[in-house]
Amino acid sequence: MTACAIEPSTGHDDGAAGDAGAAGAAREAGAGTDVGAGREAGTGGAVGAAPPGCSITADGAYAARLARSCDNLFPERWTLDGPEPYAVPLAGNQPEEPGTEVQPLSDGRVLVHRLVDGRHTFCLLYPAGPGTGELPLGAVECPEAGTRVSLLPPAPCGERAYAVAVGVRSTVLWRVAGGAFGPERLAEIPGRCSGGVWLDRTGRLLALDRETGGRTKAVVVDLGRGGEVSPLLQIAAGSDDRVLLADPDSGLLLIRSDAPSPGSGRLGWGVLGSTLPVRFPQCVRLPGCTVTPFAIQPGQVLTPEGCAVALRIDGPLGSWVGVWRPGERQVHHLSAPQGWLTGSGLWTADGVLRLPYATPDAPCGVASVPAPAPEERSTPSPTPSQDPPAERTEAEPAAPAEPSVPRPVPLQQAPLGRVVTK
Repeated sequence: MTACAIEPSTGHDDGAAGDAGAAGAAREAGAGTDVGAGREAGTGGAVGAAPPGCSITADGAYAARLARSCDNLFPERWTLDGPEPYAVPLAGNQPEEPGTEVQPLSDGRVLVHRLVDGRHTFCLLYPAGPGTGELPLGAVECPEAGTRVSLLPPAPCGERAYAVAVGVRSTVLWRVAGGAFGPERLAEIPGRCSGGVWLDRTGRLLALDRETGGRTKAVVVDLGRGGEVSPLLQIAAGSDDRVLLADPDSGLLLIRSDAPSPGSGRLGWGVLGSTLPVRFPQCVRLPGCTVTPFAIQPGQVLTPEGCAVALRIDGPLGSWVGVWRPGERQVHHLSAPQGWLTGSGLWTADGVLRLPYATPDAPCGVASVPAPAPEERSTPSPTPSQDPPAERTEAEPAAPAEPSVPRPVPLQQAPLGRVVTK
């Protein structure tokens, strides 16, 4: 079992992205709002190079990244909700290590996760006159060899932050900011977990990809019930099924699974609570490229198939942006702005994709890209049920849902009320 000790603060289809082989597999578990390269849950903590992307709050007000000055790295906060974006450097007394993680909160402070002498320390940085203020939050020590700690994507509320400590046999979920007394241990989950996707607007339901018995299945951790774990995605008994992104408004889920082609993960979509199976569209299968979704258009409450989805496409000649709607059969390919913080961005409710970028001439910029117009068809648009489903297996019936809080369970059972795609 993973044992981590707290040190308190001393201060106040059929498509997919599976054709790129190992490169695609390396990105599967880390796709989400925080999409710096190589962000697979459990790989954080002063290891590897500085991520080129950035982390963005769920409301799109702030972003944070590690910026570079000469050979030194320092945290940088971006304000995105004003007339013009601007950056505030939050350099401390010494440069940051390449594996340092940063995450913005909704009040403008930036959470920093460092690995210092084997201890995972957390603090909040904020502008303080001409300098940077720092509020230590405490540390997490993991004596078990091989345990890795990393931040989860920003919580929907923007006031709390979470991390996972991935051990050999289990994963511990921590609240590292927003609690009363520094890092708080919330739950221990059997198996090795990766990924991290929030399923609701309150920050109660968290989807993780759990590896047990040689298979990876997405599960839900209910923070409102003491970290209770329940199944979420089970497409086939022998498949690896991961959740990449979720939109709480429409219920749209973007997943990666090898159910339709064992050994090759494919990009698919489903609707939480729908009676329809997961789809694997052919159009998002781009030979020789890795396709990773990084943002879903919000506000499309009754039309998940009409949500614009932003895709990061990595090919032999570089990276660019794709825009796709689950109800359509084509991907629109767009050039990324020069200096794009690769894999970062967010949608507005009215369908404008905002892509942060940094160049020597524009060190803090955001490109606004309107979504391509939806396809116009002379015949009715195909409903998801017209796409070929993946192989499915029977599962035990789900437990009844709480009346006040919908509880996600395996998509193949589709037990959640009347969330439909028509």
